[in-house]
Amino acid sequence: MIAQGWIAADPVIELEQLYDLLTKSEFAQALQLTASSGSKKADLLELALQAEPAAHAYSAWGEIGDDLYETRIDAICDNIRLMFFGNLYQDWSEFVLADLGIYSYEKVAFSDASRAFHTRADIDTYLHLQACRERMHETLESGGDFDEVEQALSSVGSDNLWLQTWRAKLSFQLGQAFEKRDDTDNALRIYMQSDYPGARSRRIRVLEKSGQFAAALALAEVARAAPENGAEVQHLQRILPRLLRKTGGKVTKLQAKSALPRIDLLLPSPQEDYYVEELARQYFAQDDASAVVHYVENALINSLLGLLCWDVIFSDLPGAFFHPFQSGPADLHSADFVKQRAQGFQQCLAQLQTGQYLQTMRDNFLRKAGMLSPFVYWDTLTETLLEQALECLPPAHLAHWFARILDDIGDNRSGFPDLIQFWPQQRRYRMIEIKGPGDRLQDNQIRFLDFCLQHDMPVAVCHVTFEER
Repeated sequence: MIAQGWIAADPVIELEQLYDLLTKSEFAQALQLTASSGSKKADLLELALQAEPAAHAYSAWGEIGDDLYETRIDAICDNIRLMFFGNLYQDWSEFVLADLGIYSYEKVAFSDASRAFHTRADIDTYLHLQACRERMHETLESGGDFDEVEQALSSVGSDNLWLQTWRAKLSFQLGQAFEKRDDTDNALRIYMQSDYPGARSRRIRVLEKSGQFAAALALAEVARAAPENGAEVQHLQRILPRLLRKTGGKVTKLQAKSALPRIDLLLPSPQEDYYVEELARQYFAQDDASAVVHYVENALINSLLGLLCWDVIFSDLPGAFFHPFQSGPADLHSADFVKQRAQGFQQCLAQLQTGQYLQTMRDNFLRKAGMLSPFVYWDTLTETLLEQALECLPPAHLAHWFARILDDIGDNRSGFPDLIQFWPQQRRYRMIEIKGPGDRLQDNQIRFLDFCLQHDMPVAVCHVTFEER
């Protein structure tokens, strides 16, 4: 391996690298430092750095007694790992963790032709985009110039739809980076070139911030005619009246929304660290002995959808699965994810009308227990919680929630209230969002709560305050 150049014997290393490799006694012996029994290893490093030593070959640092080798094929190994996993956040430990049963994956059939990449150019593009992302984060932290990042991104071209989407996302994030620095001209220029979800809303925001009210209003009117998602609708509802006032236009009074049911809860001041959600859960559980209360947030409804549609989510469509360690399909967040599986999702959701969904969810809960899924939260979903949910949640409500999630998986899987309260004997429920002192509803939470009110679902917002000690 040395002759092939795969590894190097006795490489040149810095003092800090030597420090990381050796124990305290070995480090002291190599540098001929006196280490008292009470001294720390870090103290020895500080003492050694005072001499400002240059880098040396490992053997030249002193009598250590071991040999040191350095790999020289990290880039090749990373390429092989990338070709296998289709990403760089997974590594070979997946094999060990799966063998030990720590991670369990659904077995999906895929052919030898199922690969994340089909050309060397795709691999090079992925690595280029990865470098762009790292350089952008470094530049943000250092306060440097983004010119190099922008040039690197503009040079990317690929026929791979997934890589095109990633490039668009990075470009959108570059616009956000300019915006954080109040560089509205560059932010606007980047957003104008982007068709990534949210870019149009950012353009409207930046135009308003830079005083271009007429241009912002014109773009907002275009967006109102064909909004891209619920988040944009919510943004337009806020910004359009403001832009109309600033341009002298007539502001149409919006139809008043139904007021969110509110619960004001005064609790004893906690004597130690606490989670306000858990304190509220304990209160609601004690306040009504006939009710059971769970902290579920986004876990419950997503898990029920995952159990009902398990086979559709893990169907072996081309480009969805290409190695045995995937917790979900690679195209989960693509625009065509639901469209390509439309018939399967329709058949699953149809079970909510026949009652078959009850058996499907129970069967998959038992058969798939512990298997990684992008929807099912096994740490939260117990058999007791599942049965109470199936008993108390009307299938019509499940149908509305599931359809909403599938309409925009990236945005609508979150925003669910913290607590769910069941009355099993009465077969009813209530969802409760908990807000502690100084906390307020987030946009995605507001959208979800408004959606529930539109469909007559029982929700409430609980504002918790504490008694003075």
